[in-house]
Amino acid sequence: MILVGRKNKKFWEFRAQEDLKVGELLLYGVISNYSWWDDEISPKQFKEDLDALGDVDEINVYINSDGGDVFAGQAIYSMLKRHKAKINVYVDGLAASIASVVAMAGDVVYMPRNSMMMVHNPWTIGIGTAEDFRKLADDLDKARESIIVAYEDKSGLEREKIIELLDAETWMTAEEAVEYGFADEIEHEKEIAASLNDGFLEINGQKVDLTRYKNPPKLLFLPQKQNSTPKEEKQTDDGLLSLYQSQIKINKNRRLNL
Repeated sequence: MILVGRKNKKFWEFRAQEDLKVGELLLYGVISNYSWWDDEISPKQFKEDLDALGDVDEINVYINSDGGDVFAGQAIYSMLKRHKAKINVYVDGLAASIASVVAMAGDVVYMPRNSMMMVHNPWTIGIGTAEDFRKLADDLDKARESIIVAYEDKSGLEREKIIELLDAETWMTAEEAVEYGFADEIEHEKEIAASLNDGFLEINGQKVDLTRYKNPPKLLFLPQKQNSTPKEEKQTDDGLLSLYQSQIKINKNRRLNL
């Protein structure tokens, strides 16, 4: 196995198996146009490492990300769509926001039964005159159009239904993602480690601040603990933990990348 890329890269790396001509990509963390601390996923570094993979027949993409910059994610999506290799996407916990658009590049999208996918409208913050804000609103509408196309191509859903899901900031279980056509297969034998603490969802080692969202998930599938007490078993309800939205403080000043 050949490791391609920087050795100190924390969240993502490429692997190429020469005998099988299969490349592997770990896409863990925030998607950004720039990598300030070597822990963001930038299109520039992505392109360099994708090219370094060479001639492969398949690429397995493992995603665990709460999203980031729309245009950076669109660039990564387009690179994967253009690649001649078969793209297999595995949601290793969460594919949210623009990370869900990257997942749409998969010829086949696999989700463990307790993983999640989230879609919503792009949004940002701004400063300037009324004219600046009118232009910003137009830019957001154009950004939404670009992600609607990606969802349409993968799911086959009608545009009106996709807009409905975006407007509602929809968090989907694996079953729901397959039903809508955003995913293709459920990995029943695989489970994702997840926990909730003070509004932060930690899923497969990645932390997601749920207070940034207007409609955080009320239900989260968790693998049942081994050697748990009867009380613990009742609380997990065979792996289904109820997260009441009233317990999550919504930060009205939340800030996200576009």
